[in-house]
Amino acid sequence: MCSTCGCAAGETRIEGKNLDDDTNLHEHPHEHEAGAQHEAHTRSASGISYSAVAAGHKHAHRHADGTVHVHAHEPAGTDADERGQSDLHYGHGPAGAHAPGISQSRMVQIERNILAKNDDYAAKNRVRFNEQGIFALNLVSSPGSGKTTLLCRTIEALNEKHHNKLPMAVIEGDQQTSNDAERIRLTGVPALQINTGKGCHLDAHMVGHALHKLAPVDNSLLLIENVGNLVCPAAFDLGEAHKVAILSVTEGEDKPLKYPDMFRAAALLLINKIDLLPYVSFKLEQAMEYAMRVNPTLRILCLSATTGEGFDAWLAWLEAGCAAQQGQKQATVATLKQRIAELEAQLLAASGKTHA
Repeated sequence: MCSTCGCAAGETRIEGKNLDDDTNLHEHPHEHEAGAQHEAHTRSASGISYSAVAAGHKHAHRHADGTVHVHAHEPAGTDADERGQSDLHYGHGPAGAHAPGISQSRMVQIERNILAKNDDYAAKNRVRFNEQGIFALNLVSSPGSGKTTLLCRTIEALNEKHHNKLPMAVIEGDQQTSNDAERIRLTGVPALQINTGKGCHLDAHMVGHALHKLAPVDNSLLLIENVGNLVCPAAFDLGEAHKVAILSVTEGEDKPLKYPDMFRAAALLLINKIDLLPYVSFKLEQAMEYAMRVNPTLRILCLSATTGEGFDAWLAWLEAGCAAQQGQKQATVATLKQRIAELEAQLLAASGKTHA
């Protein structure tokens, strides 16, 4: 189960209870302040049902696991403008998220366990990338941003520029179908499809299995197209060198503010479909300002996967990354050779002392 959004929760059971079963109602005991009037309410996976709530008071709310929080009930008849805070915010707790029936401390524990295991697999993937000089990128965006079209155009442009001498491979992530992998294979580049089922993101374990089957060659470019989702992929390291976020002008320019974790995790933002700017109300400068507000170190490139506008800068960034990764490989090999030589010298010295 994803600790952020609970994907695949329909297959998850906690202490014998099906999380999707709305009939599992339970009461929460309340500890009221002096003089407060409040009747018990019940809670289900679909929400909270109140009965005869007295207006205009606050009370402590104790869960079965012992955690307590305080919240206020607004006076009856008070509208949103008078309150000034009609919105609901579930991201302010220690877990940064909410799941019915699970405390914040338990969610933090679940997330730590999941991400720690994922990070172990990611570290193994990263070792492989460094040893082979593979420049691996994790492409993330919402559905429909043009990731696959961008990949196809990028592969074709690099093949033309490097006369098919830059080895490339692609890992495609979707919940279902192999449509995108088939599109990539038409370019002549090997591609492997990962179908996540109910899962809303790729994880490092999936990518490790894909690497075993795909077997990318040394000094290559590996492009990982993640499942279309701007939430969960931000938390899952795949062992990649960088996350590349893609935002199309057919979306809202405020996406970086709505989904800050993703844009904060990215090293590069590609604003795609700029050929459509004359026909949409997208505010390009504002989108860039919002992105930089979330991540001041973010690099931003504007391009069109349809017309090829802006591709020179994108290809140059990829080539620089490949060169840096290959340099890292050479440095790693040199370090290993030096270490082997030192160990051999120590063994010879020890052997000489033994014979003496």
